[in-house]
Amino acid sequence: MLRLDKVTKLYGVGAFGGASLTAVREVSFDVAPGEVVSLIGESGSGKSTIGKMILKLTPVSGGTITFEGADIRTFSRGRRKEYYRNVQGVFQDPFSCYNPVFKADRVLSMIKEEYFPRVPNKEWDERIESSLEAVRLDPGAVLGRYPHQLSGGQLQRLLVARALLLDIRILIADEITSMLDASTRIDVLNLLADLKARGLGVLFITHDLSLGNYISEKTVVLRRGEVIEMGLTDKVFGNPLHPYARRLLASVPQLHVKWDGDEDAEDVGCAFHEHAQAGDGEPLVEAEPGHFVGCAGAEGGCAVALGGRTQTAARR
Repeated sequence: MLRLDKVTKLYGVGAFGGASLTAVREVSFDVAPGEVVSLIGESGSGKSTIGKMILKLTPVSGGTITFEGADIRTFSRGRRKEYYRNVQGVFQDPFSCYNPVFKADRVLSMIKEEYFPRVPNKEWDERIESSLEAVRLDPGAVLGRYPHQLSGGQLQRLLVARALLLDIRILIADEITSMLDASTRIDVLNLLADLKARGLGVLFITHDLSLGNYISEKTVVLRRGEVIEMGLTDKVFGNPLHPYARRLLASVPQLHVKWDGDEDAEDVGCAFHEHAQAGDGEPLVEAEPGHFVGCAGAEGGCAVALGGRTQTAARR
């Protein structure tokens, strides 16, 4: 349904923008109905930039993003409005999404004004009640209140309810749990799991590997704007092959293990490096069914054998 094919993003840098910085380089993956795809990487890896390009908040420099086979860059103003009826985003800081002088339910009334002006008020109120119940909110506890009177979890779920009023098909969830406490975080993740069961496709952008493992079927690991490992979540987490992915997994704190301060052993050479540098397709090979890994470059440590199948656009 939503597909990224060699998507690249360049930013002009320097006093006159004469140089360029590559924030995202030839990223390819897709999100299907009823599927959660985790986009994982450290800060500055390009995760949020990808989300913004999907939401048309920043233009694509290269490659294509398609929704139901249509390139979103070609959408006219009317088609763009229809696109936003199907694809919406929820972001890291819920407080920044609300005007503090308006009551929180203003974000719901704006949907009616823009998309459903002819819907009778009684029917609209029933829709609002249904959408709030879907995200486990009591209408009486949130409607008519100002943002500062609600918790971060309530505000975040209210934004999801806003998206549900549009009957969306793809949700871009960009670090939506990072500002929430542990118990509220699980509530939001379980909400996304419920929405997935209803057929909603979710791109779950996070730097927290444990959350990605908890909720997603597929995982895409980014480093410096490039995909270095991707595939079925149980395979990526159960058998990480790229040294960066291994270090990310090793950095996740374990409740039953006390940190001892030991650093990882130095990685060895990458068996795929010379093949990748020769330009034989994208530097991604299928190490096992449903599990793709890229060249480790100078870092070394890549466990992929050269017998792996190179993917020009690795999708499953």
